[in-house]
Amino acid sequence: MATSVAGDGPQSLNGIVSDRPRAQKLTDLPTELLEHILCFPDLEHVDVCNVSCCCKRLHDVCHGRGKVWGHQYKLRKSLTLKYYAKKILYFLRQQNILRSLRTFLEQPAERQSALEGAVLVDQYCNPLAEVTLDGISAQVDEIAEKVKKMVRIKNPSHPSLRIAPGDCFVVEDFDLQRQVVSAINSVLYEQLQYKGNEFDYYNPLNSYIHQVLLRHTGIPISLSVLYMTLARKLGIQLEPVNFPNHFLLRWCQKPRGSEDIYDFVYVDAFGKGKQLTAKECEYLIGHQVTADYYSAISTTEVLLRMVGNLLNIGKRGEGNEKSYQLLRDSLDLYLTINPDNVQYLLLQARLYFHLGIWPEKVLDILQHIQALDPSQHGAVGYLVQHTLEHIQHKKHPVAPEVKRRSAPEHLEVQYSVGLIMKHKRSGYNCVIYGWDPKCTMSQEWITTMRVHQLSSGANQPFYNVLVQDGTCRYAAQENLEPHSAPLEIGHPEVGRYFSECADTHYVANEELQTRYPEDASETLGTVQALYHRPTPTDSGNREQEPPPPPPAAAAAAASDQNNHHAMSM
Repeated sequence: MATSVAGDGPQSLNGIVSDRPRAQKLTDLPTELLEHILCFPDLEHVDVCNVSCCCKRLHDVCHGRGKVWGHQYKLRKSLTLKYYAKKILYFLRQQNILRSLRTFLEQPAERQSALEGAVLVDQYCNPLAEVTLDGISAQVDEIAEKVKKMVRIKNPSHPSLRIAPGDCFVVEDFDLQRQVVSAINSVLYEQLQYKGNEFDYYNPLNSYIHQVLLRHTGIPISLSVLYMTLARKLGIQLEPVNFPNHFLLRWCQKPRGSEDIYDFVYVDAFGKGKQLTAKECEYLIGHQVTADYYSAISTTEVLLRMVGNLLNIGKRGEGNEKSYQLLRDSLDLYLTINPDNVQYLLLQARLYFHLGIWPEKVLDILQHIQALDPSQHGAVGYLVQHTLEHIQHKKHPVAPEVKRRSAPEHLEVQYSVGLIMKHKRSGYNCVIYGWDPKCTMSQEWITTMRVHQLSSGANQPFYNVLVQDGTCRYAAQENLEPHSAPLEIGHPEVGRYFSECADTHYVANEELQTRYPEDASETLGTVQALYHRPTPTDSGNREQEPPPPPPAAAAAAASDQNNHHAMSM
C-alpha cells in the first residue's frame, strides 16, 4: 500500500488521487516567519550557526538580511559574543549593500540618482546605523517644502509649486529658475544654517549624507548633492562638475545643449550657494585649468569622487582601527564601481596583507592585477610569496605566548589585565589588555616617543591599553595609575579581550586568560584593595562563555592588526 511522503505531491492509489494536504517543510515557511523563529530568546549563537549549515535556504535566512545576527548581538550579555556578533552583522549588511550598489550601477545613467548613490556610500561605511533611502528622501522633501513656501511668498503662481513627486518637469524660463535658486539659498544657508565645514574638513562625517542632514555641514561634494537634489525636485536642472579640489554645480544660462563653459553659472554649494563665472572658479584653486574640468559628469563619476575623498581620509589616518576600517570600506566601494583600477587593487592587496586578514582574497586580487597589468609582476610576486607563507602559517598556528606574573623576569610588573587606569601625563582613561616586562618597540619608536626621558626609560614594564577615545596605546608603567573612579571604556575592541565589565574592572575572556593565566586573581585582589568593594570569591574563576571562532564572515570583517602601532608612553 502506497504511503504519502512529507513534501511529496498527492499520491495515487488505484487511480484515485489523495486529497490529503501536502505536508509542509520548515523551509517552506516565509522568510519573515523563519527569522522570527530564529530570534527566539532560547536560541544561542551556536544554534544559529548549526541551523545555517543545514541547507542553502536556512543559510540565506540566517545571514541574508542580518536580522538574526542583529538579534543575537542585542541578546548577548558577553562582551566577546557581542563583539563577534557585531562583526558578523557588519559584514553581512555590507554584502547586501554591495549587491544594491551593483544593481544601482546597472541602471541607465538617466535613472541613477546622485542622492541614492550617496545613501549607498553612507550605508556601506555605516552598516550598523539606521540609514535608509526613504528616510533620507523624506528629510530632503521637508527641505524642498520649505523652499516651496519661500517661492510661494515671492510668486504664488510659480510652476515649481505644481510639480508632483516623481514628475520630470523642467522650468525653462530663466527668471523663474532664478527665483527657485534664490529660495534654495535662503532656506539652506539662512534659515537652516547649512555651511561648509572649513574647520574639520577631513572628518569623514562630512561625506555621509545622513550626517550632513543631521549636522547641517559638509564638504563641497556632499553639499552639492543635496543642493542639486533640491533644485531638481523644483524643476531646475543643475549638473555636477568634477572641478579639481572643489566640487561645483553648473547652471546653464543659454538654451539647453550649449557646451561653452562661458554659457554657465557655477554654483558653489560649499560657499553658501555663491554663483561664479568660469574665470572666478579658477580663483578657488589658485590656478588655471582646461575647459575639460568644467564639463558635467555622470552619477557614477560623482560616486567615484565621493568615495575617493573617503579613501584619501583613510590614507591620512593615524593607523588605528577606525582609519583602517575606513580605508577598507572606501576601497571596497571604489573597486565595486571601478573594478579594474590597478593602483587601488594593489593598495587593497597591501592593506589586507598588512592587517594579516583574508589571504585567499589577497591572492585573488593579485591574480587580477597580473592579468590587467603584467608590468606589476615585481610587487605582485613579492606579495604572492609572503601571502602563501601566511596561509601556511595559518595551517600550523603557533600557540600564543603565555605570561605568568610569578616568573622571575615579570616581578616588576605592577598592574594586570582588566584594570581600569588613568594616564598621569595625558589624562586619558584606559583598560589594560596586555603587558611586557620591558619595552618591546623598535629603537626608532623609542627615540620618537622620547622614552629615554622617562625615569626608568625603556627598562620598565609597558602596557597595551584600550583608550576611551578609540585608540590603542603602549604606555610605560610609571605613567599609569589605577583610576580613582573606575568607568566603562567605550572602545570598539573591548569585546575582543573581555567578556564583561564588572563595575571596578574588566573580566578577561577565555582567550586573554589563556595568555595571562595569573592576572585574573591579581586584578581581583587589586580592585578589592583599591575600592574596598566585596567581590564574590568565585568571580575570578567563573566559567566564561568562550568566544566563537570567527566564521568566514567575521574573519573577513575583523582586522587582526598589531595594536602596538599607536603612540603613548
